[in-house]
Order: sequence, then structure tokens, then C-alpha cells
Amino acid sequence: MSTYEQFTVSRTIHAPASRVFDAWTDPAQVVGWFAPAGWSVPESEVEMDVRPGGEWKLQMVDDQRTAYPARFVYREIVRPERLRFTTGGPGAHHDDPAIPEATVTFRDAGEATELTFAGAAPEGEAAELEQGWAMMFERLDQQLVSG
Repeated sequence: MSTYEQFTVSRTIHAPASRVFDAWTDPAQVVGWFAPAGWSVPESEVEMDVRPGGEWKLQMVDDQRTAYPARFVYREIVRPERLRFTTGGPGAHHDDPAIPEATVTFRDAGEATELTFAGAAPEGEAAELEQGWAMMFERLDQQLVSG
């Protein structure tokens, strides 16, 4: 059994909470921000069944054209305040109560949103994952500001 470290990433996103929440639940928007800089997410590789128990699947493709599949299962959806989902990857048993979960909260701050991601990473990987999520949130902010 793996040991997990908790980590949290917070960022102010310069858009209202409802728009930020939609960017997390609309495949056409997810492809623009859900990958590190220089990587992509082909829209044809995104599936989102946004309901408790529904799956969210995608593939991130790096600059060498290597695909990295990801799979999440929604546990809780409170629009536009919170998403909670598993984070164990495509081969994980997402019905296992020990599978790590993440919670994303969207706190309305007028024309901006205080976004907080609280997740877990295998021991020794939290700093790397925290950095990856922070980069994606920067891309999310840029997408919503320019869109």
C-alpha cells in the first residue's frame, strides 16, 4: 500500500467562480489548460461525465508526442463551489476507499475566484505535483482572462 503526502495549491483566477467552475467541467475548455506548458490535451481524448460516480478521462501529450492518460471519478459536485474526485490514474481501482482524492474549491471574490486544490501524491512526489498543478492554474487564469 502506498503512502501519500497531502499538498495544497492556491491561486487567484481572474474570472467569476461560475466561469472557473465551467472551465473544469467543459471538455472544450479543459483542453486549453489541463497540461503543463508545452504539452497538449487533444479534445478527442477528453471524456467528462460530470456527476457523482461519473468519470473524467483525458490524455496529456508531451513535446515528444508521448501520451499520459489520466482518469478521475467524481465524488462530489457542488456548482460553482466545489469538485471532489479520485486521482489514482487510469489503472487504479477508483472504488477503493484508500484511493487518493482531490478537492477543488472555488471561492467567489467578485470578479475573481480564489481557487484551492487540495490533493495527495505518492510519498516524495508532492513537490513535483504541486508545481505541475500551479503551472496548469497559471494557464487556466491566462485562458479565462484572454477568453
